[in-house]
Amino acid sequence: MPAREPPRPAPSPKTRHYLILLALLGGDAHGLGIAREVERLSEGRVRLWPVTLYGSLDDLVENGWIEALEDANEKPKDAGERKRFYRITARGRVVARGETHRLAELVRVARSRVKAGRETA
Repeated sequence: MPAREPPRPAPSPKTRHYLILLALLGGDAHGLGIAREVERLSEGRVRLWPVTLYGSLDDLVENGWIEALEDANEKPKDAGERKRFYRITARGRVVARGETHRLAELVRVARSRVKAGRETA
C-alpha cells in the first residue's frame, strides 16, 4: 500500500481577499463599507475599485469564505433594498486565521534575517 502524502495547506488568499476577510471579521457590511474598511485597515495602501471589489467578493463567495445576505431580516434595518451585505463564514474565519499565522511566521523569519544581516555588516 503506497504511503499517503500529507495534506497540502490551503493556498494563501490574495492580499485583497485577505483584507476583505479582515474587514468582515468586524461585522457584516455592504460593498462600499467593505472597500472603506479595507482602505482603513491598509492605511490607504489598498483601494478597491468597484470592478476589483465586486469581482473579489464573487471569488470569496465562490470559495465559501463569505456569503451574501439574501434575507432582508439579516440586513440592518436602515439598509437600502439595493445594498448587498456580506458575512464571513466559518471557513472564511479559518482562512483568515491561517493566513494571519502564516504572515506572523514570515515576519518572524524576516526580522531574524534582518537582525543577522545587521550583525554581520
